[in-house]
Amino acid sequence: MGSMEPPRAEANGGPAVPACNGGGPPANGGDLPYGKRGKPGPGVVGLLLEVGTRVMCRWRDQKLHPVKVIERRKVQSSTSSDYEYYVHYTEFNRRLDEWVKLEQLDLDSVETDIDEKVEDKATSLKMTRHQKRKIDETHVEAGHEELDAASLREHEEFTKVKNIAKIELGRYEIDTWYFSPFPPEYNDSVKLYFCEFCLNFMKRKEQLQRHMRKCDLKHPPGDEIYRNGTLSMFEVDGKKNKVYGQNLCYLAKLFLDHKTLYYDVDLFLFYILCECDDRGCHMVGYFSKEKHSEESYNLACILTLPPYQRKGYGKFLIAFSYELSKKEGKVGTPERPLSDLGLLSYRGYWTRVLLEILKKHKSNISIKELSDMTAIKADDILSTLQSLDLIQYRKGQHAICADPKVLDRHLKAAGRGGLEVDVSKLIWTPYKEQG
Repeated sequence: MGSMEPPRAEANGGPAVPACNGGGPPANGGDLPYGKRGKPGPGVVGLLLEVGTRVMCRWRDQKLHPVKVIERRKVQSSTSSDYEYYVHYTEFNRRLDEWVKLEQLDLDSVETDIDEKVEDKATSLKMTRHQKRKIDETHVEAGHEELDAASLREHEEFTKVKNIAKIELGRYEIDTWYFSPFPPEYNDSVKLYFCEFCLNFMKRKEQLQRHMRKCDLKHPPGDEIYRNGTLSMFEVDGKKNKVYGQNLCYLAKLFLDHKTLYYDVDLFLFYILCECDDRGCHMVGYFSKEKHSEESYNLACILTLPPYQRKGYGKFLIAFSYELSKKEGKVGTPERPLSDLGLLSYRGYWTRVLLEILKKHKSNISIKELSDMTAIKADDILSTLQSLDLIQYRKGQHAICADPKVLDRHLKAAGRGGLEVDVSKLIWTPYKEQG
């Protein structure tokens, strides 16, 4: 089950380096390779596409889209020439990568790219504003801006193929998005079964059923610090609940494209958002934060699970992190670097909060006063107002300039604020004061 020890961390206390997931492509086995520009002749049998081949592939919308072959494997069948291919849709984010069969590929469009290059990340994020907004609420992920080309190549090579295709969590079966470095004994598992309360994970449904008969948890193993109707928030100390914290990281990594996964959960607090009913408290998302951050970070990772997206939970989690900062008497900011979608999500939150205040005060307020009222870091306030052209630099200082009609236009463009945090329902003591 999923309560085992994680891979051994480096001696300097840094993140553990997960083991590699499998070797190279299968042997040719007498199949005809296809790796040069041109078209296959009529009657070609046993066609074998090379890794790196670019071709058009029929997607779930029944349209052809350009893909790049990332990996290949032989299908377990009586025919020696049956292969399937793991492809990356070059128009979309890596979370849509998948295994496809040969008949889904348009062989007339085949071309190869022998000289592998690290593709510009922007090319995998060609989305409409609506698509960005839809994914935006689902997850905010740390970007790869800090990586050089060699490091980015190494990261993408190591995580290029999803090792777990699906998970079962509570009443949902969820398609995964990214690679997660589960212990080696789970490498042959296409699907994993999670206990939705303790987050232990198993290979078979029968194991989960036996576990559920013995598991006495009906909510995350921490303190309930917020309850409003059917919505609850639990604070879980990574040091007191190490296995739960590690299992949560394994689970979250399936939906977050981070460079590394940190196993030293002792240093983090996890805030688990749940929908509650008579069967228990069911996790819909979470955010984590360091217990002590010298950089004033009030959030490290944030995730809304796919079945609960588009319900305002992502915005709620961001707002909740700032309410905790207010309780601490500190300003806060999310851990950097932010991905472009992460910045989009936070910029939306900052815009709504700041412009609502500016409407009430008719712009007669300073950056420092805004920061004190909202717990948003002054740098984030400044960058947000500058992006909206609401600030000018006069006589050595910044002046906020906003017409009420301009504020209304920006607020409309920022969209709805999502679920509100009722601060009167928050019962919480900052970590430094506990004990």
